[in-house]
Amino acid sequence: MEYLLGIDVGSSSVKASLLDAASGTCAGSAFYPKAEQKIDSPQPGFAEQYPQCWYDCARDAVRDAMREAEARPEDVKAVGIAYQMHGLVCVDKEQNVLRPAIIWCDSRAVPYGQAAFDALGSEQCLGHLMNSPGNFTAAKLAWVKENEPEIFAKIDKIMLPGDWLAMKLTGEAATTASGLSEGMFWDFQDEMPAGFLLDHFGFKSELLAKIVPTFGLQGSISKEAAAEFGLAAGTPVSYRGGDQPNNALSLNVLNPGEIAATAGTSGVVYGVTDAKKYDPQSRVNTFAHVNHSESDPRLGVLLCINGTGILNAWTKRLLGDISYKEMDELAKSVPVGSNGVTVLPFGNGAERVLGNRNIGAQVGGLDFNRHGRAQLCRAVQEGIVFSFMYGMEVMAETGIELKTIRAGFANMFMSDVFCETLAGVSGAAIELYETDGSLGAARGAGIGAGLFSSFGEAFSTLEKRKVIEPSDGAYAEAYANWKQYLESALNQ
Repeated sequence: MEYLLGIDVGSSSVKASLLDAASGTCAGSAFYPKAEQKIDSPQPGFAEQYPQCWYDCARDAVRDAMREAEARPEDVKAVGIAYQMHGLVCVDKEQNVLRPAIIWCDSRAVPYGQAAFDALGSEQCLGHLMNSPGNFTAAKLAWVKENEPEIFAKIDKIMLPGDWLAMKLTGEAATTASGLSEGMFWDFQDEMPAGFLLDHFGFKSELLAKIVPTFGLQGSISKEAAAEFGLAAGTPVSYRGGDQPNNALSLNVLNPGEIAATAGTSGVVYGVTDAKKYDPQSRVNTFAHVNHSESDPRLGVLLCINGTGILNAWTKRLLGDISYKEMDELAKSVPVGSNGVTVLPFGNGAERVLGNRNIGAQVGGLDFNRHGRAQLCRAVQEGIVFSFMYGMEVMAETGIELKTIRAGFANMFMSDVFCETLAGVSGAAIELYETDGSLGAARGAGIGAGLFSSFGEAFSTLEKRKVIEPSDGAYAEAYANWKQYLESALNQ
């Protein structure tokens, strides 16, 4: 047997999956911890995790997945890694971690990114980085430099979470152009690390690890890691990608006009373009996609909505003894527009698409004599979809075309109302697939190791679950009413 191993390092858990290279089926899968992984917050706005926990969870998940598949160490032909984006891991010359990792949802670095944007100017930052330095990895490192100078002085290399795990598996410190772009270290005009930003923050270029291809030999499993993970020493690590670019890869979203989406606790729409355009207000973010190159640009434009599945889960708890399926059935009983009930789903913190404003979740149009659980269930789903559409209109300004949206058959994409509303308001077909981030990383490993001759071969076995075509309805009118309500709230 020939298996490909994908490891997905999330902030909640680490998942490992073994993909049968020939059939494209999942032979074994596991995740750790079984309870949600701890996030430390020593001060308000801080969010940290210990990288060793990622390693321990990855080891246990890989061993369980191998056991489920009854796979031998030599059966695994390549390893791919997906990981939570925008984190910062600092290591010394002996590759020891110097402090807990500052992860994606930590907000301490916002003032440092804004100060850099103000000093360098919007033309320089947006034209070269495609974004404001914001709260990304470079700004997080600037916080360490100012607030923990004794730690900063010991740093040999800075890494993203996936870079660190790859280093632990192979002994080699490396990163990718795609990874550097998500940390705001990549200059898209010169297609090289952004020297002007390094200079501004006072970072030596040697702090960055060597750059390796996203697909290709990035290192080999060491004897030490092989013994702990139950793998064969010398097995190639041949792919790594941040969670959202990797989610797009898992759905075979690689070319201009293709769009991937997720709708878990938060929601993401990730579209691919070959145009080096940016949103002047940084309401969406642009990164190098996994298949980006100087000669054939592929940029991923990312929209994040914080309040998606978390709103649906909150509503379920509010309504009491009811299942998500029953909520969907209630929503189906109400016409498009929810009989005038409007929900703004922005109750999970400041929203980047709203210019980093935190307007809170809001419910409008309630009539105690006409509205009940059914209208609320539909208005919640419509509000989430319409927030996606609001952001996708911003994405369209950067060159993203709405033709087809692909997603895994999970979370809110299991709802008929959600999918039908998204197709109806966007005019795009919704394609749902049986895949996830760990399986995407496994396919990426196969591409990088040469087990697949092309992307087409790698995804020839990807199972399409269903397609939802756009249908006629009152979606445009309902969205216009929702948008008017949003703009009124923004103007208050």
